[in-house]
Amino acid sequence: MVRTVFNAIRIVEMLSEKGSLGVTGICNELSMPKSSAHNILETLVDERILQKDRESNRYSLGVRLVELGNRAQLSLDICRIARPHLAGLNQVTDETVHLTVLDNDEVLYVDCVESKMRIRTYSVIGARAPLYCTAVGKAILAFLPKDQRDRILEEKGLARVTPNTITDRDALSEDLKKTVQRGYSIDNMEHEEYLRCIGAPIRNWKGEVHASISVSGPSQRLTMKRITAIAPEIIGATALISQKMGYRG
Repeated sequence: MVRTVFNAIRIVEMLSEKGSLGVTGICNELSMPKSSAHNILETLVDERILQKDRESNRYSLGVRLVELGNRAQLSLDICRIARPHLAGLNQVTDETVHLTVLDNDEVLYVDCVESKMRIRTYSVIGARAPLYCTAVGKAILAFLPKDQRDRILEEKGLARVTPNTITDRDALSEDLKKTVQRGYSIDNMEHEEYLRCIGAPIRNWKGEVHASISVSGPSQRLTMKRITAIAPEIIGATALISQKMGYRG
């Protein structure tokens, strides 16, 4: 057990019950030395996990906990809602189906139904990947506001991952335009060699795209022709999930 992390959790939990306290009150409640508490408190304030009233010197829960809580709730909700549709796509395609959410300008894989084929894509739940070279990522990136998309590409860059990775901004823009026009994205061996994926966006009640689904498989089986055939299935699944997330477009 990492004592500092454990104490930080204790402080957050205690303040969730007490509301707000100063350093002395926190130390008395948790039987913690002031020197240790002070360092932890200042770090938590810097990270917006806690906030400090500069007049009373009392600490309370910070706004970042609300942000993290909303993300966690979104992941839980979308996993519950999307699961039957992931299973349905898996049955129709017999390929691996992943669900991802946008998190810190990357995709975070939150659920998966694996193919039963001997050669297949395996679950990567908990893993992260770039937006610009994955089907799940491009399915989100294509529908983000332009200023947000530009910022992400500027900060993250377009590093070459495979020989097929799109590393030119203009070429990527064209690819994202095609994604919007047809309603689905394609990863043509851009993130992993010999692996193709097709992705489609999921919208929330405001019409924003913060999640996506992909069907992925070995390139010799998931040909471009087969991707075109699969496209209506994945678009239909994400449309139903979006409706259940409150989207009425």
